[in-house]
Amino acid sequence: MSARTSSLSRTSQNLISLAESLAACGSRLEASWWQHTLGQALVKALAARHGHPIEAALDYLLDQQSPAYEILVEQAEAYSSAIHLDHQNQAYDAQLISAPILAWTRYQLPAGQLDPQQRQQLSALLAETVLSPDAIHYLVPDLVRFDQLPQSFRDARQWVNAMAQHALGARRDAPDIRPGDTPQDLLADAYFLMALVVVPKGRALFQWQAPPADGAPSRDAVATRWSEGCAQIVTPLFTGCLTEYLPPEAFYHSTRAADQAIRPLTLKAAITWLQTAAHLPGQELRAAIVACGDQAIEEYRIGFCTRQSNDVIYGCIWPALTPEESDPDPAEDGQADTWDTLAALLREAGIQEVRRLPGIQAQEFCEDCGTPFFPNMLGDMQHPELPEEIDPDPVQFH
Repeated sequence: MSARTSSLSRTSQNLISLAESLAACGSRLEASWWQHTLGQALVKALAARHGHPIEAALDYLLDQQSPAYEILVEQAEAYSSAIHLDHQNQAYDAQLISAPILAWTRYQLPAGQLDPQQRQQLSALLAETVLSPDAIHYLVPDLVRFDQLPQSFRDARQWVNAMAQHALGARRDAPDIRPGDTPQDLLADAYFLMALVVVPKGRALFQWQAPPADGAPSRDAVATRWSEGCAQIVTPLFTGCLTEYLPPEAFYHSTRAADQAIRPLTLKAAITWLQTAAHLPGQELRAAIVACGDQAIEEYRIGFCTRQSNDVIYGCIWPALTPEESDPDPAEDGQADTWDTLAALLREAGIQEVRRLPGIQAQEFCEDCGTPFFPNMLGDMQHPELPEEIDPDPVQFH
């Protein structure tokens, strides 16, 4: 046992050992046994009142670049977002789901508070277009933003337990959602319609799970119906915004989809705001892109300069979310796709001079205000400084 492993709690060490055993097994029956044993250990870890043993185990496996990392992530997500429970002599399955709403604007984004009629309509839409006839659900009353989501696997498990009891009538109060502290200057963000779905044990959660012979809709058909219905209900909330409605899915799956999909919207919103606020059309702007991180790429930073100066006036961050995007020495279809994607988005917005900078830069921040540094056209990392006549705050529309 390494010194690093011995510093972990027994719970974390046990999770690491079980995940590594599952990764190394060579048969379906052995895998099933290890998976069941790991599941029991995760349930106990999720019930712990102190510490974050699952996250600590994952940090260790990630540092070791162990194949067991992905296994433990997958199992931790499964056991923290879904439970089995009994109520009035009936066994039930419960799953936390969410439907992301992506919004971007050159104004200030709305808070995401739903009125009673919108809540009722969205709840009915969820039941009619997405969930199976056997499902009951509890819908969180307001849209939830990234900073209000469960911050740990244990938090997610607590949400699921409380919502499931509430949906079945065994608990009167629903779980509290923490107040958001999302920055007011965001130009693009994801909002989540959160729900807990409960079905009798072994029954289907979603309409697309029914046999095709029964006329079950496809996932794509459900996604289309959901998007159209959701837009009709909540469009007034997002006046002045462009929106995209992703279909309801299991919680962790949908948040990853939102992470991926919000990135191009964030970049488009930043460019649109910069062109509007600074009165600089695309042809008057230039952009430099650099990969940033330690040993692996953690993000791409995009610095904007005018044609007359190499001073950075604005910047945008594109997080690296996949192993291919994080690889500093990728295969032909790895990192090149990210560079091409960024360049295409910039040119689509009218910025024709785009410079790709070599190597990986450190993630530098201003020591005084914490602002990230961004590259200029010469490859120097700079603190972005808008011209004095520009108000950096988005116009309040809502």
